[in-house]
Amino acid sequence: MLAVAASARTQPAAAYNRVHGVHAVRKCGSAFRLQAGSFNWRQILATDRYATYPSLRERIVFVTGGGSGIGASIVEHFAEQGARVAFVDIDDSASQALCDRLPSASRRSLLYVHSDVRDIDALRAAIARTQESFGDIAVLVNNAARDDRHRMEEVTVEYWDERLAVNLRHQFFAAQACAEHMKRSGGGSIINFGSLSWMTRTGGMPAYTTAKAAVQGLTRGLARDLGPYNIRVNTVVPGWVMTERQRALWLTAEGERQMDENQCLPGRLQPADLARMVLFLAADDSKLCTAQNFIVDAGWA
Repeated sequence: MLAVAASARTQPAAAYNRVHGVHAVRKCGSAFRLQAGSFNWRQILATDRYATYPSLRERIVFVTGGGSGIGASIVEHFAEQGARVAFVDIDDSASQALCDRLPSASRRSLLYVHSDVRDIDALRAAIARTQESFGDIAVLVNNAARDDRHRMEEVTVEYWDERLAVNLRHQFFAAQACAEHMKRSGGGSIINFGSLSWMTRTGGMPAYTTAKAAVQGLTRGLARDLGPYNIRVNTVVPGWVMTERQRALWLTAEGERQMDENQCLPGRLQPADLARMVLFLAADDSKLCTAQNFIVDAGWA
């Protein structure tokens, strides 16, 4: 006999039957057990493999840089959990494509706002529009960033300031605005995105690695300031994630070799691997996790 995962126990047996193609289900104790009959083991395991978080249903989430890459996966995963999700980006085409491919039920609780995170007034306006559309924001995901390569000798004052604006400054001001929502609601979760690059002494982009190293300080300082309001602040630190951008711009045979040599685990990180960590940190399951780095890198650091 095969015990069905916990998510199945909340469904009527007949409905679970239809979804999984199980011929007969009998309740035994606190779990359903599958009776003799033809069923697809792989389908059952794939469907129930990842967690559903009841606390995320109807929770209001704001994601920066949500139109593509890791951000798009984060938006999709929150939508699948039944959250109400607003996201900002500057790529209208990718963002609209993301909205279009989500189920119609999810699109009714989805808001895209064109906004450049370097423009703090526009970012604040997008947060205010989210509040008007959905209510107070309970989860902020500071994901937007650009890891453009640059040589130390070529960096100007203007370029340095612009790199910190796109990779660091907006995280503070988004947190500043959303924290007021969370205080009114009795708590919330702020999730800042860092980077493995500065931890592994990656060169060739000093403005980016400086900004991403500073995210750790921002997280820990805000966690202390906002903790009394039951607001949690954490950093998610990605390894080398195989987004379309990374594959197109930076992935080489040498990069593949580095991943094989440095990762403890085989395989390649995907945007969904980061999105699932974000879900955990947004849900009540992580209610006493704050001021921490959560590294998702297959064991590279």
